Amino acid sequence: MLTRRHFVITSAAMFSAPIAQAQTEAEDGADATTGTEAEAPAETLPEPAPRAPRTNPAYWDRWDAQVTPANYVPETTNPWGFHPRFLPQRVEANPGLTPGSIHVDAVARYLYHIGDDGTAMRYGVAIARGNLYEPGTYTIGRKAKWPTWTPTKAMIKRDPQYEKYEHGMDAGPRNPLGSRAFYLYEGNRDTLLRIHGSPYPKSVGGRASSGCVRMVMAHINDLYPHVEKGAQAVLYPPEDLVASKS
Repeated sequence: MLTRRHFVITSAAMFSAPIAQAQTEAEDGADATTGTEAEAPAETLPEPAPRAPRTNPAYWDRWDAQVTPANYVPETTNPWGFHPRFLPQRVEANPGLTPGSIHVDAVARYLYHIGDDGTAMRYGVAIARGNLYEPGTYTIGRKAKWPTWTPTKAMIKRDPQYEKYEHGMDAGPRNPLGSRAFYLYEGNRDTLLRIHGSPYPKSVGGRASSGCVRMVMAHINDLYPHVEKGAQAVLYPPEDLVASKS
């Protein structure tokens, strides 16, 4: 039985150029120094457009095996060394929650996926650092296996090391979105918030991301087939916002 200590207190009583170089021609087409006809400047070809980032389904199974520990048992396998409470567990759900919905308790750092039998699967997560976490009620407008990633301009401004990926990063085990991603929408608008796997599993339990909710890749791989597009995702306030309202 979960205690209220593990839930966020809310009114809903839920879970807690390249730069082009200018060239100047001599007047009247003549070389000002020699008096001979100036050579026409060489034609400058445009830079090729950066290709879009890619994911290759032929590698998906191999990558899944790469991020899944040997002899993996979700409830006990913990090569990452975080607190055992962040391992997946089947728990009792609060009454009244919609089956299939996701609830992120930002205080306890838990994600709950609500079943249709009064229980929920609970996973440990990391949330965004500082004021980048955005509580709210969203819809999962898209879900993707081994997604590509493109940092936003705001992310690049905050973290200039992301500039080298301004045109996107191919999918793979080192990609910041990891092995699976749920894309959070408000209506038809992509909020740019994600619930996703992470190549930094030791961040689980903390505040580390640039706005998203992070999960261990092996854990989100287990969750992924059970979450439907269009499902509701509720992100509850973190401890600093809860404290400011109390």
